Amino acid sequence: METLRLDVWLYGPLARYGAEEGAGYAHLEVELPEGSTLADLLRHLGIPREERGIVFVDGKLASMPGVEVEDRVPLEDGVRVGIFHRRAMWPFQYRFGAGTAPALEEALRRRPDGWMHHTYT
Repeated sequence: METLRLDVWLYGPLARYGAEEGAGYAHLEVELPEGSTLADLLRHLGIPREERGIVFVDGKLASMPGVEVEDRVPLEDGVRVGIFHRRAMWPFQYRFGAGTAPALEEALRRRPDGWMHHTYT
């Protein structure tokens, strides 16, 4: 069976799921079976839903509290995944907006309250 190698970063209190107790982040290299999704990675790491905040996959917003679509976000070999705790602020690097993964974009479009706006005009 083929595997995926993932570059995973856990921020804030989530660092403890990467055995970096007391650090502000943990960096892990994770191997999962080919065909795995973001949901599979989160289960593998054991991070409870109530602790997860925003999640980026290769720099694109892929999941956020209240719009969890992890089971519809496929992972590819070599991707970088950044997982933030719910108490974390929007990352500084994305202050002018962020791309959105297709599964999350579709889920946000279907919301009755409309599309999420996160960029300046």
